[in-house]
Amino acid sequence: MLIDTHMHIGFDFGVDPDTYIRNAKDAGVSILIASFCEKEDLSFSTEFVNKYQNLYASIGYHPEVSNKIVDKDYEILENMLLGNSKFVAIGEIGLDYYWQKDNKEIQRTVFRKQMALAEKLGLPVVIHSRDAINETYEILQEFPKVKGIMHCFSGSLEMAKKFIDLGYLLGVGGVITFKNSKLGEVIKNISLSDIVLETDSPYLAPEPVRGTVNESKNIPYIASKIATLKQCSMEEVEKITTKNALQTFDIKK
Repeated sequence: MLIDTHMHIGFDFGVDPDTYIRNAKDAGVSILIASFCEKEDLSFSTEFVNKYQNLYASIGYHPEVSNKIVDKDYEILENMLLGNSKFVAIGEIGLDYYWQKDNKEIQRTVFRKQMALAEKLGLPVVIHSRDAINETYEILQEFPKVKGIMHCFSGSLEMAKKFIDLGYLLGVGGVITFKNSKLGEVIKNISLSDIVLETDSPYLAPEPVRGTVNESKNIPYIASKIATLKQCSMEEVEKITTKNALQTFDIKK
């Protein structure tokens, strides 16, 4: 059993949801964790997790929408997390200084409030960090009881070890298959017990399907690349990364 720990699903991502779910199952990807991280997304996240038995979700407010978040939104988020057991994490949350640099303090505030909510509810977090890795790390240090996943990790081996020491897993996706990726050296030097698989679909499709609409069905390409880098079997990658994901999201299978 393979797990896609981070993907996006909806009616405007290029693949019909029913087809998407069926394709994933046919490829041996048995559990999907969908990320719903905008106000509009949250309104239909319940519909998706209730419709598809093998679909769970992380919900929260992405740093790119920080300017839109008001106090009432945190109350809405908390009530949703308490109201459906298939909401298994808060995310993706964090900092993104690539697209917007003029609201850093607002981003940090929204990030900290959601980290505090994760601490209160005892839930893992899914972290987005772009051009802000050091500040992300500093804020995570403020919440030592909270654990989770560094989504789409692309940092150095030094930073990888720092996040691992905090109790975070690294989300590894299609980037690991790219010819110019430096992530391979990181993966070679950490344990499989510190890795989970993800696609971030519909983005970042792996080789050999790079440039197409990404889907969870492509998880085997990522697992195969990791097996090559770690000089181990696909079965070992599958077994350990699946265990990591089930434990992180407290999913009983």
